[in-house]
Amino acid sequence: MKKKLIQAFVQIIVVLLILSSPLLIVNYRKQINEKRIEKEEPWKGVITLWDFPRLNVKTGSRYGWILDKIKKFERENPGVYIEFKPIDWKKGTTQLEEAVKTGRYPDIAPIAADFNYMKKGILEPLDNYFTKEEKNKFKCQALRAVTYNGKMWGVPFMMTTYVMYLNLDLFIERGVEPPIDGNWTYEEFVEKMKMLTWDSDNDGEIDHYGFTSFIKPNYYNVWGIILSDGADIIDENSGEYVFYGDKALKGLNKLIDLKYKYKVTPEDFGILNENEAWEMFYKKKNVAVYPTGTWALRVLENLKNKGEGFEFTVANYPIGDMKLPVSLNNSVSAYGIFKQEDEAKLKMCVKFLKYITQEKYQRELEDLGVFPVKTGITDLYMYDNKVKRIENSLSYTKIIPRHEKWKEIDRILQSQIKSALIGEKSSKEALDDAKKQIQKLYINDN
Repeated sequence: MKKKLIQAFVQIIVVLLILSSPLLIVNYRKQINEKRIEKEEPWKGVITLWDFPRLNVKTGSRYGWILDKIKKFERENPGVYIEFKPIDWKKGTTQLEEAVKTGRYPDIAPIAADFNYMKKGILEPLDNYFTKEEKNKFKCQALRAVTYNGKMWGVPFMMTTYVMYLNLDLFIERGVEPPIDGNWTYEEFVEKMKMLTWDSDNDGEIDHYGFTSFIKPNYYNVWGIILSDGADIIDENSGEYVFYGDKALKGLNKLIDLKYKYKVTPEDFGILNENEAWEMFYKKKNVAVYPTGTWALRVLENLKNKGEGFEFTVANYPIGDMKLPVSLNNSVSAYGIFKQEDEAKLKMCVKFLKYITQEKYQRELEDLGVFPVKTGITDLYMYDNKVKRIENSLSYTKIIPRHEKWKEIDRILQSQIKSALIGEKSSKEALDDAKKQIQKLYINDN
């Protein structure tokens, strides 16, 4: 009897082992796979990166910021090499466009805030590589700039905008008060510009001017004046061109009137190129107010510290019917990753972009005269009123319209505005001609 009980017990054990063996095998294989994954080597190879210059005024380096990050990332990721190709602002955009046409584009480039690249389907969507928490660390404006059709197409890394720079030495010399808190109406702006336009050597010729700038595609230095009465260029909902009518005409007339009605600009305003206009402000020091990007802040500070500059401050664009200052800019810079065949390489590209946008490197952007895209960095400019004022003005910045024909629209608009500024046609004629040419773009597109 006892022997039979033992046999029955053994048989039960055998049956249980047979039944549980598949589970044991699956569990064993799972453990083996986990160990294999742990032992797998991270991706190694070459990642190609193209980038524009980012001037560091303290060092004079144009590509030093990104090169420093590349060196550190390579050190922390043995076997990964970032092949860097510097491109400049003059030819870089064309080089990138040609690279896309030929299919010989880099792995990473600063094009992720460009609507055309998002729409072409040549970038990797990155939502699966960023947690909700990681996304929430980006400022809303920055994240919105790289989002299209609900997907994240790039990684923002810096923000900038346009403001007005004021030569305070000239303001003091002429007894003119700068705007309180950096805000002024158009009427207040004009009155101050009149006082800052004068003949300094009494030879009968005006040689100091309140204001100047330049007109050029992809530069929006004067658009804070043009859009101050609430005009839009492209309707966000319909995508239709809408820069005509009373608001557009009033805004453009405000710019034209500075030259012809109030005579507070050089006679060649509209003809002056970028370098000529900038030199009048920073070098010749015969222009009191000049609108440009945030990069100029560190340049002017550096000149002042060397004894070659002047006391200055910053202000918002003159306030019009919108009742708030406004500026127009492609204010967010972001890196995108072109389509990859190797998932492991794609992950390494993402790792690199996360690496260079971590908080400690966002803080270094101060040296470049630009601003962080991450939230929570509130103490960076706490004791610098000028920079803090510029940072606050980011909320008044309108992003250039998202339209696949924007470059052509921009070229037409800037050309017509220039024609009005140099007296070839009236403001109304310029807007009408721009409308006709741009509507042809829409027709041809359909």
